Amino acid sequence: MKTAQQWFDEYGQSHNNGVNKAIHWLAVPIIYLTVLGLLWQIPMPFTLFAEQQITWSLVVAIPILMFYFNLSFSIGLGMTLFTALGVMLIRWYQLTFTTDVWLISILLFIVMWILQFIGHKVEGKKPSFFQDLQFLLIGPAWLLGFIYRRFNIKY
Repeated sequence: MKTAQQWFDEYGQSHNNGVNKAIHWLAVPIIYLTVLGLLWQIPMPFTLFAEQQITWSLVVAIPILMFYFNLSFSIGLGMTLFTALGVMLIRWYQLTFTTDVWLISILLFIVMWILQFIGHKVEGKKPSFFQDLQFLLIGPAWLLGFIYRRFNIKY
């Protein structure tokens, strides 16, 4: 398995342009959250308790977070915290607004992917996930890696 740095170096090859990077700082976290939001809306086929709060977004998050922990403990921890904040944001949105989570999620998902493709058009390189679908998971970790380097946190 590749190290986090190997993934980041490879991902970074198609993310050098300042405009593309700026778009990614906005779009990648929002896309991650909108996927959680879309999965949140899929009904669970069973419940163990009347007040069960298990959703498909939480079920799907488990193997994704395992992927991040396999990259490094600190990346896994950071992505777990980001995922937990995302779940709390979705829950807050659901309790506060009348517009369904799936509707705002799909709208933001589409807009953010359009921005991503504009960024790659400006960059002049195809998105990394065309090469390997795992790069869809590397994008959020790549941004987290920048934050870690800024604060001298090892990954």
